Amino acid sequence: MLVVVPHLPDRPPRPVQRLTDLVNPFIGSRDEGNTFPGATVPFGMVQLSPDTGHSTGYDWGQGHIRGFSATHLSGVGCPAGGDLPVLPTTGAVTRTDDARYAAAFRHASERASPGYYRVGLESYGGITAELTATTRTGWQRYTFPATERANVMLDAGQALHSVVSSRVTVLGARTVATAITGRGFCWGTLPYTLYTVTRFDRPFTGYGTWSGPAVTPGARRSAGPGLRGAYARFDTRRGRRVTAVTALSWVSTRGALANLAAEGRGGFDATARAARDTWQRRLSAVRVTGGSDGRRRVFYSALYRAFLAPSTGTDTDGAYTGWDGRAHRARGFTYYQNWSLWDTYRTQAQLLSLVAPAESRDMALSLLRVRRDSGRLPKWGYATVETNTMTGDPVTPFLVNAWAQGLLKGHERETYAALTSEAGEAPPADTAYEGRGADKAYLSDGYVPLDPSEVGAPGDPDTSRAASATLEYALGDAALATMADALGRPADAARLRARGQDYRNILDPRTGWFRARGPGGTFTGPGGPSAGTGFHEGTAGQYAWLVPQDLPGLVSALGGRAAARRRLDAFFAYDRLRADPAGTARKVWVNGPYAYYARTTYNPQNEPDLTAPYAYLSTGQPWKTTDVVHAALTLFTDAPDGVTGNDDLGTMSSWAVLASIGMYPVMPGTAMWGLTTPVFSRVDLTLDRRYYPRGHFTITAPGISDGARYVRSLSVGGTPSTASWIGTEDVRAGRDLDFTVGTAPSAWGTGAADAPPAVDGVPVPQRRAALSVLPGRTAAAPGRSVRLTAAAVLTAPGTAAGTVTASAAGGLTTTVRGGRIAAWSDDLPATTVVAVDVGVPSGTADGTYPVTVRLAGPGGTTAVRTVPVTVGGGFAPPGGP
Repeated sequence: MLVVVPHLPDRPPRPVQRLTDLVNPFIGSRDEGNTFPGATVPFGMVQLSPDTGHSTGYDWGQGHIRGFSATHLSGVGCPAGGDLPVLPTTGAVTRTDDARYAAAFRHASERASPGYYRVGLESYGGITAELTATTRTGWQRYTFPATERANVMLDAGQALHSVVSSRVTVLGARTVATAITGRGFCWGTLPYTLYTVTRFDRPFTGYGTWSGPAVTPGARRSAGPGLRGAYARFDTRRGRRVTAVTALSWVSTRGALANLAAEGRGGFDATARAARDTWQRRLSAVRVTGGSDGRRRVFYSALYRAFLAPSTGTDTDGAYTGWDGRAHRARGFTYYQNWSLWDTYRTQAQLLSLVAPAESRDMALSLLRVRRDSGRLPKWGYATVETNTMTGDPVTPFLVNAWAQGLLKGHERETYAALTSEAGEAPPADTAYEGRGADKAYLSDGYVPLDPSEVGAPGDPDTSRAASATLEYALGDAALATMADALGRPADAARLRARGQDYRNILDPRTGWFRARGPGGTFTGPGGPSAGTGFHEGTAGQYAWLVPQDLPGLVSALGGRAAARRRLDAFFAYDRLRADPAGTARKVWVNGPYAYYARTTYNPQNEPDLTAPYAYLSTGQPWKTTDVVHAALTLFTDAPDGVTGNDDLGTMSSWAVLASIGMYPVMPGTAMWGLTTPVFSRVDLTLDRRYYPRGHFTITAPGISDGARYVRSLSVGGTPSTASWIGTEDVRAGRDLDFTVGTAPSAWGTGAADAPPAVDGVPVPQRRAALSVLPGRTAAAPGRSVRLTAAAVLTAPGTAAGTVTASAAGGLTTTVRGGRIAAWSDDLPATTVVAVDVGVPSGTADGTYPVTVRLAGPGGTTAVRTVPVTVGGGFAPPGGP
């Protein structure tokens, strides 16, 4: 057959843009983003990056590099990682502190892309450093000037965390091994040990080690606390390049050697290409169409950061070190570590369940393995230890989300047993795990009581952040209730749903804001939206919407939709936002007139506020969610300061990705996604068919723009829908979202039935009576009296009243003044202060007499407090009424 090929003009082929070219790893490296620009692969054990002296690694504003270290945590606010900083130098080795031998550099000489980093060092005659990585190895290639004294400094005694001790050993003509034991994060931790083996591509011409400031040429070993390290020397007058490959293991030197043998083959360039190709495949899970090049760069850079954590913890043979300090083996899954759960349960966990479900499954199994090894589930884990950082019960919504997204088939019972155990009891006093440390009081009283003595204490125990902990516990319980329902545990489900309503117990009716309560049940600390007492990294105003399990109920408790809208409008400065979205985001939300943790407006830089924009969906004004979300996205830019707040292992970046595609997990722990318009005209998700049989999901919004961003109509799988949410079952079935957009809001999503539903929208009986008596111990003389102050809290339906009474032993008398209390409204607590005068008759014998104060409410609700009154014994009376 003759085929005639028509003549076409000679044109160069149109280049296909690689998604890796749209990633800027420097985003977030200025201010408090705390990201790193170095080389890694998705979820890599090795995250090889320059450290400039910043507490978490790299700071765009600094001009010296202390070393290229092998471990990092992207976006965290406390120092961790930074193990084994390595730096090329020339000349004599006389300095052992990396701050003193650090090399100067300029940003103009830096280049970074996924899996690759390069920088020109201006010190030491000019050296070019290049980095790339595999999962367990970090590759460094140095181009030296021609010299007979080209050195590579391997610092085992310094890191971003505290180094307890370290050991460095020159193993042969081109290999150096280290063992680094560190501890710490935001607070102290148990120690953890990392093992490394570094192999060079050419033999040393010289070497040595250091101990403290003393350098010993020819020495092969240095061990102990303080400054420890080794240098390797090369003659670069012939052949100016030196390549080093460092393998890590959290298990042993033997494990590091095996990882080096498995992943340390090939050359630097081939490894860099493989890393780039790995990233290209990973980023290709989400393809966007439309929008500016700058917007796409911001998007794919955020997606890139979402794939940086957790980190692989297993060696190539499956070995890992468990939280019991022992070596274990993972069979059939990859064991992961580094768990910023308080952050990631809100966004990153859900994003990864869509675009990396196989890895998400292994991450969930890793958490279950932590419990199997140590007896507890983690709260915020680094490497092989618990840090006990942050508040609440984040592991519950994290694991329930994995189950709800269909990732834990075959492990449902184990997961449920682990979570109910954690949620049903506080950890033992002698454990290193804080867990739900305030669980005993929470389960008894329906809220976490504030312990003033622990406010501001290192470690931030839940009892010092009582209001936040109450909200977080209630959220976790509500999520777990959905799992109990599905597993056929109706009694458990009812109990957990009731606990999911415990947020009502800290809603102060006098102020209308959440507020901490003391051990006796009375509200404590200042009230109002700016109050920070009992809240972790935020205020009552910023925590006001952290009730995703029951936003309809919260809206009702606040006085209905109109009242909730007014509060939301004030919170987001909505009038200003409509006129100037980007300006309001910068000038009011981020740089407003209040201190970071004291402001009463939206704080898009921290996790408690992440779901707040979606509260508008429950007030019948979904277009305002769109306005707020699109304004918040302007805070993410293609610049070093382009991440809002700490990125926290991809949490804020995941928020930006989800907000950009128009799907957001409005209730952690459920398979429910709130909807807004995307910022792109088309989003194509390529999904893992093992978990999403259709293998794809598409979101379209033709004509979307900053001006035309409002939903006019929506079809889900071709069927018109007014609901402002979908379920994961829609994604699994491939029911694509097709938005019609316009320049003005419409009636879409405004109906009461259109909003995302509550886990259980029916309020349940709450902790109905609480009582505290001050002072807790007092003294009186015979013939005198003393006054006690009783603060009573009552929750009861309607206007039902309660009564405060008192009694005393040993003939002492009691008189209660103002003992009647009436509830303010349905399901909201009322508070009153009652005076209890205790009379001590003349002739009363010295001793201690119990005085009992009782609060009796409707339906048999009671609260009782007993305090001792001491008579005689040399105590001076505090005075009578």
